[in-house]
Amino acid sequence: CWIFCKDRRSGLILTIPLCTEQTSMEELSATLDYLLSIPSEKCKARGFTVIVDGRKSQWNIVKTVVLMLQNVIPAEVSLVCVVKPDEFWDKKVTHFCFWKEKDRLGFEVILVSANKLTRYIEPCQLTDEFGGSLVYDHLDWLNKRLVFEKFTKESTSLLDELTVINENEKGSQADKDRSSESNIMPSFDPETVLQTGHELLSELQQRRFNGSEGGGGGTAWSPMDDELLAQPQVMKLLDSLREQYTKYQEVCRQRSKRSQLEEIQTKVMQVVNWLEGPGTEQLRTQWGIGDSIRASQALQQKHEEIESQHSEWFAVYVELNQQIAALLSAGDEEDLMELKGLQQQLSDVCYRQASQLEFRQNVLQSAHEFHMTAQDLSQQLDGLLGMLCADVAPADGAAIQQTLKHLEEKLKSVEGALQSLREKGQVLLDQMSTQTSFSYGKDDVSIENKENIDHIHNVMEDMQLRKQRCEDMVDVRRLKMLQMVQLFKCEEDALQAVEWLGELLDALLKTHIRLGDDSQETKVLLEKHKKFVDVAQSTYDYGRQLLQATVVLCQSLRCTTRSSGDTLPRLNRLWKQFTVTSDERQHRLEMASAFHTAAEKILRESPELAELMVDVEAYEEVETVGKGLLDRLTVPVIFPDGSEQFFGSPGDMAPSAESIRERMKLVEEKRFLQEEAEQRLDEEALETGPRES
Repeated sequence: CWIFCKDRRSGLILTIPLCTEQTSMEELSATLDYLLSIPSEKCKARGFTVIVDGRKSQWNIVKTVVLMLQNVIPAEVSLVCVVKPDEFWDKKVTHFCFWKEKDRLGFEVILVSANKLTRYIEPCQLTDEFGGSLVYDHLDWLNKRLVFEKFTKESTSLLDELTVINENEKGSQADKDRSSESNIMPSFDPETVLQTGHELLSELQQRRFNGSEGGGGGTAWSPMDDELLAQPQVMKLLDSLREQYTKYQEVCRQRSKRSQLEEIQTKVMQVVNWLEGPGTEQLRTQWGIGDSIRASQALQQKHEEIESQHSEWFAVYVELNQQIAALLSAGDEEDLMELKGLQQQLSDVCYRQASQLEFRQNVLQSAHEFHMTAQDLSQQLDGLLGMLCADVAPADGAAIQQTLKHLEEKLKSVEGALQSLREKGQVLLDQMSTQTSFSYGKDDVSIENKENIDHIHNVMEDMQLRKQRCEDMVDVRRLKMLQMVQLFKCEEDALQAVEWLGELLDALLKTHIRLGDDSQETKVLLEKHKKFVDVAQSTYDYGRQLLQATVVLCQSLRCTTRSSGDTLPRLNRLWKQFTVTSDERQHRLEMASAFHTAAEKILRESPELAELMVDVEAYEEVETVGKGLLDRLTVPVIFPDGSEQFFGSPGDMAPSAESIRERMKLVEEKRFLQEEAEQRLDEEALETGPRES
């Protein structure tokens, strides 16, 4: 069924299509009641023209429907047009005459074919199925009608709820009662209802425009009165709804602000209560610094757990601070002081707790560094003590110097570590004194810190004593090693003296072979030999002194030497060999000097001394010394151990021997001449004697 358009009396047209299936009279009656409730009383007063389309139904159903109209809308019905099928019902069936029942029914009923319905109703008010030109979509109309009714119902209910909510809010604000707030959530979403209303209003306005202008080239239709009346009704509802919704939004904003403020107050107090309660209590129980690296690491791990718990509350603080800042930037004057007070209280507590956490972390970090430095120093002292307690068996002086250098480096490193320990300990002590004034709210922190302070002092004093003991041992070891350096140096120099003495002996035997060609040269060689012997004597004495020093150093070091044992015999052996050789050289030079002196005395000739006679003993002395010297040149030097050694080689001694022989030959010739001269003198004396007699 549907109501659309108007008849020639401006009454509404009600169309009731009947189908071949059984029609439920109850449903039809309910549908008619619904449709008849739509038009206004003014429209209904103009009456209805009812079209009962019975082309697809049976006569008894049509009859029942017509009679039912008498009970539903007898006063409003002006005309009932029953559209009969092309094949008319049986006359027996249709013997019932509606016109005769007009008085009883209260309206006129006519039977008419569909193509002749235009006699009673204008074609523009009829759809094409009744031969008209009206464009009509019943489903579209029904959907729009349902939307309108739904909007009306929801908007009316929403208006009532919003009005109650807004009025209650006014009373709540007047009473300053913020503790008991009723539920302010309406049954329908205002935004959705407003959107539905705007869409419905737009559709109604569009239909009205199309109805007045026409569209699509078809016959225009006039909107129904209910559609025309729906527009201002929708507009009025929308206006009222917007007004109440605006107030409702303000109410929600105010309540949201109050709720947010109360929530912030609750969270602030939760944060403050936890930080000042369990959080502070956790810090109160953590005051130690540990007595080792492991203990300090355990305390740091425990502190990290405490920091982790605090971090969760600090995150809540950051969030709350942002929320409070947002409320302050857009808050009312009455809330500003309260918000600022909450913000200040929260900030004070959080910053104070964060400072305590940071201070505790710094103390633990300093304690960890102190224990690490103490452990490192202890290990260095242990290593140094191990070096000092180990036996020293260096191979040479260079090894001793290297060991001394390593020892000094170790000691310097220990001194640096001890200085670092003092500095870190002082930093920790300063923090301990600050902690005493900081106190975490405790009255007996100074008593608890006394253990930490005593521990720090004890560690530093213990390390100082250990370092002092090591320094004393280093001094002893340094002296011992310096003595060992001196010992090695003496042994090395003694060996060098032996080598030098050996070289002097070798030089004496191999290069000191000349005896001089005259007495003057021989005297020079004698002087050089004495100096050479003095050098050898100094070398021997130097070696002896060095070896004596090694004996004293070995006694001081309580050790036996490795080289002085055979160095002294070597030195003495070489010195004896040198002494024998130098004595032999001395004797040869002295014999050569005597030989040359005697020979030169004989061979010294001058015109005045041409006839000077020489004693026979002088000639014999030259001959004897010369032969002895020549014999001595062929004899080797015999050392105390029985070994023999010649001066130079036979070829080296040949020039000296030849020079001696030449001089002996000259002396012999001089002797021969002297003997001839003496014989002549004797002969002359014999001749002179007889004449005188």
